[in-house]
Order: sequence, then structure tokens, then C-alpha cells
Amino acid sequence: MSDIDEGLDAHGLRVVKAIADTGSITAAARALGYSQPAVSQQLRRLEQRAGMPIVERVGRGVRLTEAGWVLARHAATVTTALDAAAGDLAELRGLRAGRVRIAAFPSASSTVVPRVIAAVTARRPGVSISFVEAEPPEAISAVREDRADIALIYSYPGDRREQLAQAAAGLSVRRLGDDDTVVVVPAEHPAATDDPIDLSQLAGERWIAGCPQCRGHLLEACGRAGFTPDIAFETDNYIAVENLVALGVGMAILPRMAVASLPLPAGIAVPRLPAAEARTLHVVTARGAESVPAVGAALEVVAEVLADHRPGNARR
Repeated sequence: MSDIDEGLDAHGLRVVKAIADTGSITAAARALGYSQPAVSQQLRRLEQRAGMPIVERVGRGVRLTEAGWVLARHAATVTTALDAAAGDLAELRGLRAGRVRIAAFPSASSTVVPRVIAAVTARRPGVSISFVEAEPPEAISAVREDRADIALIYSYPGDRREQLAQAAAGLSVRRLGDDDTVVVVPAEHPAATDDPIDLSQLAGERWIAGCPQCRGHLLEACGRAGFTPDIAFETDNYIAVENLVALGVGMAILPRMAVASLPLPAGIAVPRLPAAEARTLHVVTARGAESVPAVGAALEVVAEVLADHRPGNARR
């Protein structure tokens, strides 16, 4: 084994990755919970083993050298594998420890995520679990940058597969199921009782758009129905959307999870769109992450919770 091999420990790789993510030694130390001298010592050790600089001075700050960026690119994969090994050893010793960091889209944060956290906590009391809300692009980045272990994301029928493949290149992406999309309409609207609804009936209505990905689906779904929607309002707030519709100022397309998170206000109905307009749910992890016992247990729970998600149980 070479000196370079012996110097590539998990702590050193995490330090290099943190510098790549934060842009400075001071910020990296803060993010890792280390002292700045400890981070500097790790860097000196790596540079001695590698025989080349890992960082270089730029003005009052530092930046990674080419060698540093090589280590940073491999850090997430290597540290995940080491975490898996450590987790397996902990299991053999009868310990129930570890951590799971989840990033998930907003409508999952009030439906799927609480059930996942509760189930993981019940099955693995020693596991530390955290959650951050993020739309799919940010959630994928969190996994890639080792800020999350599990990303729950979605894609719509019109989203190009190559876009997801490119965004998640080098990561593991698994399809977990579907989530119906519904049209939020005033309860007295003639289309309110249709199931599924024919979107072309709403060609002359005003519309409420949401996040960029959801807005894209609205445009494409209406386009498939033969019209361009008149988008008069934009908000990511599901409650605001429902109240706007209840007051008769517009229509909206929402995922089933969004309308399932809270009781529907009076005056609206949520007929579903055809199954072809459902969005697909995926889980994204680093490759091999399921071998980390705590992460593997959480992935099992996520699959169970989504399998129990019943798109057809919409409230009217």
C-alpha cells in the first residue's frame, strides 16, 4: 500500500469535500464541527501523503487545487462506503445507531415524511434522523454534495428522462410509485363531479401556477388538452391556491399529496386528471447507500409508506 493510500482517511476526505462545498477552511470547520487548526492539520497530513498541494492561497482565502478537486469528487462515494462498513460493524456489536438525512419536496413534508420519521424512530430508537424541505433539483444536489442521504423527488409526464438522468448522474435513482394530479375547481363548477376530468372543459378559465416544475406540467397538460392556460396568479402555497379557487378567481392543478395534507376548505372540489397525468415518485441516494444500516432501514420505511399511499382516496 502506498503512502497516498494510507493518507486517504474518511476525516481527510470529509474536510476536502467541506472546503469544496463552503469555499473556505473556516466555513468547512464550522460545517463539520471541527476547530480550524484541526482542519488545517488534516490538510497538511493529506498533502504530505499525496506529495502535492490540496489547497492554494488566493488573496485572503483558499481554493482547491486540481488534486483537491479529484479528492472532493470521490469523497461522497468513499465516505458512504465507509459509513456502510461502520454501520455493519455496529450491527454486529448489537448497536442501534447511525444517522439518516432526508430531503423531500414540500407536499411530502406534511404527508409522507412525518410517517417515515415516526416509523424509523420506533424501529431504530438510536438513529438520528433529520429532514430538510427541498424541490427535486435541490434535493438531488443535497445527496450529491453529501448533505443528505435520501432525496424524495418527483417527475411529471412531460419531464424529459434525460434531464433526470443528467441531474442524478452517478447516483442511484429508484421509482417508488405514482401520485395522482387533480384539478382544483369551485364546487359548483359543471366539471366538479367529473372523474376523471376533461381538461378541455376549462380552456376559458384563469389559472394559478406553482413551482417551475409544476408550472411546466400545467402548461403541458393544458397543451395536450388543446389550449394554452391563462395564468393569472402564481404561488407555491397550497392553502393559498385552494382559497383562491374557493373564491372563484382561478383554477389549479395540484398533486394528490398536496390536497391530502389538510382538510379541504368549503367551496372547492378536486376531480382527478387521467392516470397518464400522474407524477412519478423517485428516491435518490448515493450508490451503495442502502448498505448503511440506518439508511437501508429508512429506505425500507419510505417504500412501505409510499406503497400505503392511496391516490384514489381523494376527498371531495
